[in-house]
Amino acid sequence: MHLTFTAERSIAAAPEAVFALALDHERFPALFEGYGPIPGLKRITPLSPPAPGSLRALENRDGSKLRERITALQPPHHHAYVLDGFRAPLSWLAREGQADWRFHAEPDADDPRAANITRVVWTYRFELTSFLAWPLAAPLLQGCMRAAMRRCLERMAQTLETAWREERR
Repeated sequence: MHLTFTAERSIAAAPEAVFALALDHERFPALFEGYGPIPGLKRITPLSPPAPGSLRALENRDGSKLRERITALQPPHHHAYVLDGFRAPLSWLAREGQADWRFHAEPDADDPRAANITRVVWTYRFELTSFLAWPLAAPLLQGCMRAAMRRCLERMAQTLETAWREERR
């Protein structure tokens, strides 16, 4: 049984910049703060250069550690990975999470920054441990994880849009 949900946001930056920030192991952890019982990221350590099949070690602010395996990498449009290594109580509910990031340029003839607007669509699909996990997993993951994802996209937008304004000065 699976649980799937999406967070989306338009960001005033080129797809290349948004994509780069989403994969930046040094800057991205500060942007994913978590929400409720979903911990924020403390550190991402690449274990090999980014490519399909490569691994990254994640350390959360609560001390838990996860592993990420990149499954797709098509700059600047798509990146996906499988996240596993959950600890209890999340490990009682989900075996793994499959994340999928899509980056689409949004043309807008009325906006002078039209070439620099990117629509980000971030989808998570969690494989649940059993159908019995659904009553607890659904509110936890759909509520808290989706909120954490939305906060992260908002922080990404703030980071990139501030940089864009600084460049224009």
